[in-house]
Amino acid sequence: MSSFPECEEITQAVLQGIETAKRNYFFWTNNRLFLSYGPQKIITIHIAQALGALDKSPEVFIDATVADILRCSLPQRSAYTDYMHSVGLVQGTVSITLDERFEHENDNDSISRVIISVKNGVRNPKAEYANEIERLCKMLVPHEPSLSKLDCAMFAFYSDLSEGARVKLAKRIPQIVASFDKVLESYPKLEGYFETTGIERILEAGEWCAGCYCIKPKS
Repeated sequence: MSSFPECEEITQAVLQGIETAKRNYFFWTNNRLFLSYGPQKIITIHIAQALGALDKSPEVFIDATVADILRCSLPQRSAYTDYMHSVGLVQGTVSITLDERFEHENDNDSISRVIISVKNGVRNPKAEYANEIERLCKMLVPHEPSLSKLDCAMFAFYSDLSEGARVKLAKRIPQIVASFDKVLESYPKLEGYFETTGIERILEAGEWCAGCYCIKPKS
C-alpha cells in the first residue's frame, strides 16, 4: 500500500483549498461577494482539489455515506450496522472522505483514513455544528480508537463578516472553537486542535477566515 499523508499535511491542504475557493469566488463576482454567498459545494470541491495535489495523494471521495465509511474503517466490515446502533449514529453523508490509494482487488477493499465535514458561513457557535463534532467523534470509535482505521476527523469551515459587523471574528472564532472543545470533553480518548489561516481584512468589504478543527485519538 502507498504512504498516506499525515493529519497536519491534510489540515494545511484543507485550509489552502478554502483560501483558493474564497479567492476564486471573489474574483468571479467582480470583487463584490464573499464566499458565504456561494454554495457550500464550491468549498468542498476546492478542498478536494488541494488534497488531490498532495505528494502522498489519497483517494478523495465527496459525500460518502456514514455506513460506507464505517464499513471501510472498522475491523469487521459487516459490523457497521451494530456499531451505528450502539453509538446512536444514523445514516447520512460526510463532505469528504480520504481513503488509502492502492490497486484494488474488488469493490469491497477500500480503507478509509480521514473524514472531513465542510461548512460555509460559520459565524457563531450553533447546536448543528456541535452535533456535527459529536458525530465525527462517534465515527472515530472514541471508546477504543485503536479498533478504527480512521486517523482523524476534521470540521473545516469558512467564515466572513461585513465591514459593519459589531462583533468581529477575533471574538467569534474562539467562541466557536470553545464550543467544539466542550463536546470533545465527553470523549477522554480523543483530542483536538485548531488551525486557521488567520483573520484577513479586505478594505471596505469586511473580514474572512478559514478554520479547521482536527479530532484524533490521544497518543
